[in-house]
Amino acid sequence: MANGSQVVMIGATGAVGGEVVKALIGMDSVAGITLLGRKRYEGPGDARISQHVVDVSDPESYRHILPGHSHAICTLGIGQPTKEERAQFLRIDRDLPLAFGRACREAGVGHFELLSSVGADAASKSFYLRSKGELENGLSALGFARLSLFHPSMILTPSNRYGVSQAVTLAVWPLLTPLLAGPMRKLRGVKLARLGQAIALNLESTALARTGAASEILEWDAFNRIIEG
Repeated sequence: MANGSQVVMIGATGAVGGEVVKALIGMDSVAGITLLGRKRYEGPGDARISQHVVDVSDPESYRHILPGHSHAICTLGIGQPTKEERAQFLRIDRDLPLAFGRACREAGVGHFELLSSVGADAASKSFYLRSKGELENGLSALGFARLSLFHPSMILTPSNRYGVSQAVTLAVWPLLTPLLAGPMRKLRGVKLARLGQAIALNLESTALARTGAASEILEWDAFNRIIEG
């Protein structure tokens, strides 16, 4: 493979994933973008993009593609978790990303980025946050040289995708921003495009290396530092 970052990704056909790909295309340091999924990404094209239609529930369908990549990104997840049965949610939001992470680690990928959630905690009483925390713990145990866990609160999409409840959220949440100060800043909403940009640009960040730690949790303030930094 050519010099520069080689990125492999699952979840590119989702809302956040699509914005990540757009941002990766704009980065000169990225030499290759490999997209894995059950359907093809239909966003902006680029000569560096390589697409593979695979069964994301079966690592054997894509394991041979992973060697040679330096970074992996996972934005896979269910758009409306409350609409799915718990077993299906766990399969897509916890088990499949963990299997992808395990296959990436075995293939020698050094850096793994995960789209998770603010409040993720394996000890949480919330089923959603507990499952996200279990996934994060599983990825941490794999021993990546660098693990980046993105913890957005409300993701503000440019349009309403899920009906009345989202319409209300999109209208109200930005008004809450000035009230969410101090420790509550992490609950501020983040625009979809900015979140995708932060995930992509974090590949180039050296902030974690300066701390000597192997993993990082990135919340609202970190998204802005990455984009502006």
